[in-house]
Amino acid sequence: MSRTLFSTAALTAATLWLAASTAQAAPPGSSILIAGDSTASNYKQDKYPQTGWGMMLSCGLSPDVRVSNHAMGGRSTRTFIAEGRWDALMKDLQPGDTVLIQFGHNDAYKAKPERFAAPTTDYRDNLLRFIWSVRGAGGTPVLLTPVARRSFGADGKAKADFADYSAVVRDLAAKTATPLIDLEALSRAWVDKAGQEKSRAYYLHFGAQDGVAAFPKGIADDTHFSELGARGVADLVAGALKALNLPVSGRVLPVRPDLALATPLGKATGR
Repeated sequence: MSRTLFSTAALTAATLWLAASTAQAAPPGSSILIAGDSTASNYKQDKYPQTGWGMMLSCGLSPDVRVSNHAMGGRSTRTFIAEGRWDALMKDLQPGDTVLIQFGHNDAYKAKPERFAAPTTDYRDNLLRFIWSVRGAGGTPVLLTPVARRSFGADGKAKADFADYSAVVRDLAAKTATPLIDLEALSRAWVDKAGQEKSRAYYLHFGAQDGVAAFPKGIADDTHFSELGARGVADLVAGALKALNLPVSGRVLPVRPDLALATPLGKATGR
């Protein structure tokens, strides 16, 4: 990530820390909590290189900021509530904390009705519940539009696969005066800049010949991130947090282009 530098040993230590992060106490206002899906969630080492952007967000923040990642794969706003995950996040929340809320991928999945939440009705209502709950507890909700997939249109440009959901998020943010990170727009521009071929490295594209233990038969996945992709998205989120001028914004580390890495940290031997 361009905001800091890690060796393999540091990455291992960070992974171990992440496993216990939700159980650690922190002073009020010093935590960022994440509600979301598989694109943001934590993964164990046996899933590497699959990485959620929430795993990498702490790399762009001051060491005194705790990132408590409640995101979980396969969850929509509907199932995040139904399974008690939102209640668990609220128990973890202290006054002054910031809550990043990013859903949409699974809400749009009509093939699984237990997940599906129509954008202008259930999805909107669930997001409203999240906003008022966080505010009622003295926290700051931040809405995020759904992060982009590696999906290109006929014009060769990255497209928004969840445009209806992003539109609801933007509208709610405006009408409720809730801080917004337009991650869909930011990540589409990031994918566009890389182009169709180079952006493969941001997602899970490995052949059986690559010898990736987590995917012995290979994988072609344009939704979930590799470590490089997760680091890139986390950098977008950190930069957007900085621009929001929230209390936590002052704890976003300055960008250090000289520390930008093109090599996955999990395979690095240090620099």
